[in-house]
Amino acid sequence: MPQPTIYYIRHGQTEWNAAGRFQGSQDIPLNELGREQAAHAGGILRDLLAGHGRGANTLGFVSSPLGRARSTMEFVRTQLDLPPQEYVLDARLREIGYGRWEGSTLAEQEASHPEIFNARQTDKWGMPPPDGESYADVQRRMRDWYEGLIGDMVAVAHGGTARALMVALGVQTIAAAAELPIEQGAVYVFSPQGLAKYT
Repeated sequence: MPQPTIYYIRHGQTEWNAAGRFQGSQDIPLNELGREQAAHAGGILRDLLAGHGRGANTLGFVSSPLGRARSTMEFVRTQLDLPPQEYVLDARLREIGYGRWEGSTLAEQEASHPEIFNARQTDKWGMPPPDGESYADVQRRMRDWYEGLIGDMVAVAHGGTARALMVALGVQTIAAAAELPIEQGAVYVFSPQGLAKYT
């Protein structure tokens, strides 16, 4: 089967994003800027598909089950003139679980568990937060998701899952992906030609 193309969108900003708080599995809604970013990403995708001569109805649509991703997907589908809520959810696209660090800033993480924090500074991919997931765990579930695709897909999910997918597909190294900012309001296209970002 040909390698599928994935149009990947990170959810728009939340108040926790703005404050530097790690969300993980917490269901934090989009803020005003996040809603604007979601609509902007939908416009980018609309223009990309038009440039590729593709109708949006030729693609599958899947979202993380977390509310910030679902809201973003609905803004995106509105920009594509599609029914906002006609997409599927896949729990494998949920954000990396930060365990006891969810809701905390980097400084608070360091203060609460300095040994684990320091270990993650040298092995962010392999070392999980307290009671959380490692990026290696997320990489495995993203690889499993990818291997089940049967066609081209629009996926709305998270920064952590984007990094894990990049490593799973060999378009970024672990060292690069672990520190890579994933932009909100952008569209990342994973295709047989590699990875491209549109803003």
